[in-house]
Amino acid sequence: MARIRMLVSVAGDGFAWEAGQEVDLPGPQAAMWADGVRAEMVRGETRETPEANRATPERTTRARRRQPSKE
Repeated sequence: MARIRMLVSVAGDGFAWEAGQEVDLPGPQAAMWADGVRAEMVRGETRETPEANRATPERTTRARRRQPSKE
């Protein structure tokens, strides 16, 4: 089996794939679809997520409440 990532949405008799969806197909069939227009081959790459790109963990803090000035 080979994995492809759809670049466009397609549907046919018994299937419907959306753009961005990854699909497992037998090798020859995957090669036919992965023409660079309809789909591309996925070669063991990990999915990119916003959390994976963050150098430091996100922290949630509250803004300090401003004290009224005393005049």
